[in-house]
Formats: sequence, structure tokens, C-alpha cells
Amino acid sequence: MQKGFNSDITVRGKAYHVQTEDWGKDNPYLVTRIFSGGAVQKTIKVHYDEALRGGPIGDASAISLALRRQHMRIVDELVSGKI
Repeated sequence: MQKGFNSDITVRGKAYHVQTEDWGKDNPYLVTRIFSGGAVQKTIKVHYDEALRGGPIGDASAISLALRRQHMRIVDELVSGKI
């Protein structure tokens, strides 16, 4: 199962590292951190209930898909200037 995603992007001349990880069933959150210059600029923490929208939290493929969606959404928001 995919446990996380990492992307390095440049937005308006500034370099960012975006990291999204699954904290697991014992701590059921998908967490995305945006780094710049080695420091955390923003943290987005989403509970499984919200990320899976009522779906089964034990389904590894659903969690992997939610993890990918969250990562791509945050990257898109960063590129578009929403974050």
C-alpha cells in the first residue's frame, strides 16, 4: 500500500516540497505538509471520515486513492495560488 507522496515544485519562482502521508488506522489521518526553505509552511490534516466520505476505512485501496487525491488537490491549490 502507498504510504505517501512527495512532490517538488516551483511556484512563482519559489521552491516547495509537498509531502502527504497516511498516519494509519491507529491515528486515522491523511496529512499534507508544504515545506519551503526546509521549514513547514502549512499543514493540512484530514480525518479518514472526511477523506473517505463515509466509505470503509479498512479498505486499503480507498485509503490509497484518498491519499493521492489529497496530495494532488494540495499541489493544484498551491500552483493556482489558493494556498
